[in-house]
Amino acid sequence: MVNGRPDPLVIEKLYAIKEAVADRVEMHRNIGEQRSQWNSMLLTSINGITLAAATMVGIAASSGAEGDSVLGLKMSSTLMYLAATGMLTIINTIQPSQLAEEQRNATRLFQDLHNQIETTLSIGHPSSIDVKEAMDRVLSLDKAYPLPLLGVMLEKFPSSVDPAVWWPQQRRRQTKSVNNWNGWNSKQEEEMREIMGVLGRKDQEEYIRLGEKALKLNKILAMSGPLLTGVAAIGSAFASHSPHGSWAAMLGIVGGALASVVNTVEHGGQVGMVFEMYRSNAGFFQYMQESIESNLRETETERRENGELFELKVALKLGRSLSDLRNLAAASSLKEEHLDEFASKLF
Repeated sequence: MVNGRPDPLVIEKLYAIKEAVADRVEMHRNIGEQRSQWNSMLLTSINGITLAAATMVGIAASSGAEGDSVLGLKMSSTLMYLAATGMLTIINTIQPSQLAEEQRNATRLFQDLHNQIETTLSIGHPSSIDVKEAMDRVLSLDKAYPLPLLGVMLEKFPSSVDPAVWWPQQRRRQTKSVNNWNGWNSKQEEEMREIMGVLGRKDQEEYIRLGEKALKLNKILAMSGPLLTGVAAIGSAFASHSPHGSWAAMLGIVGGALASVVNTVEHGGQVGMVFEMYRSNAGFFQYMQESIESNLRETETERRENGELFELKVALKLGRSLSDLRNLAAASSLKEEHLDEFASKLF
């Protein structure tokens, strides 16, 4: 502040950050659409190659005599299966549907930051602390949702499911309120503690459990696809009209068909995207818990976010009315571990 008015340099810095955030919103949106198209095109292409190879094996095996045309069919099908195996290995490693979901999440979070900066500029009195917080959030989002594929790509098959973290460490707030209580009272603090407990016990735990199931399914599918096309490639190479060749041909045909089914379930069903969605939702509930905890941990209520405003924000983010939020806190204090209700009504 300069003579009771906002510092022009601070405003310029916030506008510079706002422009950078708007650029990131556009970048993540465009790349998200691109990676979603990757998923669709690669799924169609790989299934087409696999089914064409299976058809060639069937034709080669049904031919009565070995000739140049049969040999050509066998070689073509084997090469196509090997190509499908390599492509599946790559696509299962990068998980395009999960990449697209990461970029959709980044777009939404950067847009949310852009809106918050606009609000600060329009109705607040921005300070150097606001600039620091905005910069920290930009850098945290850049780290949580990287754009490159090589080197910094998020682990697609982690050993354990951890909630996504896209926010910086909560900092101590400035004193802004002239009211000692700043909209807080002991009853409201107890209600917020109960809400925080429900978020951890029910919502976050549930989405981590679902994420573990999605991750396990995705691992099985990611290994099965290339394995099946590899087996089909071996079968197609030895396919013939003889008894032993018939078994090899059956491997070539059935392996290709099963590989198409597995590929369709994994990438058509976008299992990677489902896993990332569960991970992101668990991160949202962790963020809510940390926001509540950071306010309650601050002993000087003047440094907290206004209690009435904070309660309204929590209710909106959980899809509840204020009275509904208070009823949930009351039910949690009575039932605790036996509460069947989740805190969030949005997802």
